[in-house]
Amino acid sequence: MTESNRVEYKRELTDGLEKEVVAFLNAREGGLLYIGLDDDGKAVGVQCCDQLQLAIKDRLKNNIQPSIMGLFEIIHEQRDSKNIIRITIAGGLEKPYYLKKFGMTEKGCYLRIGSAAEPMPKEMIESFYGKRVRNTIGRMESPRRDLSFEQLKIYYETRGLHLNNAFMKNLELLTPEDKPNYAAYLLADDNGVSLQVAKYAGTDRVDLIENRDYGRCSLIKALKSLLDRVAVENTVFTKITYPLRQEQELINSIAIREAIINAVVHNDYSYGATPKLEFFSDRAEVTSMGGLPYGVTEEDFFGGCSVPRNKEIMRVFRDMEIVEHLGSGVPRILNAYGKEAFEIRDSYIRIIFRFAGARSSRDDKQSGVESGVESGVESGVESGVESEMTLRIFALLKAQPLSKAAIAKALGKEKPTRYLNDLMKKLIANEQVAYTIPEKANSRLQQYRLTNLGLAILKKPKKEQ
Repeated sequence: MTESNRVEYKRELTDGLEKEVVAFLNAREGGLLYIGLDDDGKAVGVQCCDQLQLAIKDRLKNNIQPSIMGLFEIIHEQRDSKNIIRITIAGGLEKPYYLKKFGMTEKGCYLRIGSAAEPMPKEMIESFYGKRVRNTIGRMESPRRDLSFEQLKIYYETRGLHLNNAFMKNLELLTPEDKPNYAAYLLADDNGVSLQVAKYAGTDRVDLIENRDYGRCSLIKALKSLLDRVAVENTVFTKITYPLRQEQELINSIAIREAIINAVVHNDYSYGATPKLEFFSDRAEVTSMGGLPYGVTEEDFFGGCSVPRNKEIMRVFRDMEIVEHLGSGVPRILNAYGKEAFEIRDSYIRIIFRFAGARSSRDDKQSGVESGVESGVESGVESGVESEMTLRIFALLKAQPLSKAAIAKALGKEKPTRYLNDLMKKLIANEQVAYTIPEKANSRLQQYRLTNLGLAILKKPKKEQ
């Protein structure tokens, strides 16, 4: 790489760091700033990387206005066996950004032009300020003041982090008037916001068979519940080919996870709309409200330009490592599904995930998870998605009774998943598997054994299965 309008190299940390970052923030697409590379991109390395990262974070946090927390990330990398620092800067929505000590003046505001940070003309400063997006969740007051954050504190503690008494200020959960903002409301234990899930029997929105909310709690908890639901729906179907069986997910799990996280992070909550996940017989759709952020084109969007609409949520999600890197979501979805999966409108962005494999129907009413090359139930055993998993469980139990934890381990899981729990309940109900202690279903000593019906199914020729 060479220096460009999106890339800057520095041999070492200098006094001009904030100026370069401000220039990238005021650019439409943000940029990358490397420390430890010379002007030609050759690695010269840096010393004391951990201390350097902390120093950079402190300077960017305290020396630039408006606050840019959630709009940058600092990563330690190695190039040619030498330590370097990469700073990723997203384009901000609250332009113009400026150096705190100089204010919103030509000495404080910079713009990236070519490979240089140039002072911003007064007319441009005024124009940016006039277009500044003020209706962000950081500036919107929470509709409630009696907010608690026990769930958020627990999530932070599980990451080895501690929220002190000043956490609302530190996480920018207060308005400029020091009142709880809408980001605080979204992250609070109890709120009126939920993530929507709808399920339809066919390929259109006519026959609604399920409509469920995940939320009215911390947005992190709601997101995790939604991702768990997707894991249940996104079962693996089996395609029988000679001489092997091929297993494939209905939807690329990495792509749909990124789509859901992006929808939650970038959704425009300012007018009450929330993200939605919809399941049809042939596809799933993830919709976030608000369209593209101000000033971002489709070309910028597909090019990996990162402009977080809700930087406060982005910051918390990155603390939780829910979001790995700025701008990484869309490229992962593109890699799996291409641009044709995206539907971009002024009021929303929708990503459409077509199910893998040929499918003629879906037995949603029975379990909500059966699907695959064929659908339906034959002798109580699901063909398609669950057939391979069911037969593997039957084969394990043929040898000896096993606990659910042992079954999960044999299937390559650390512990029983919700999908495995549901499947075992179904096999019990179908009398293909039975408890070893039927009078105490929840006993800690409980194991599962294969019944004669399950054994008969296991012995069927593959074509009949």
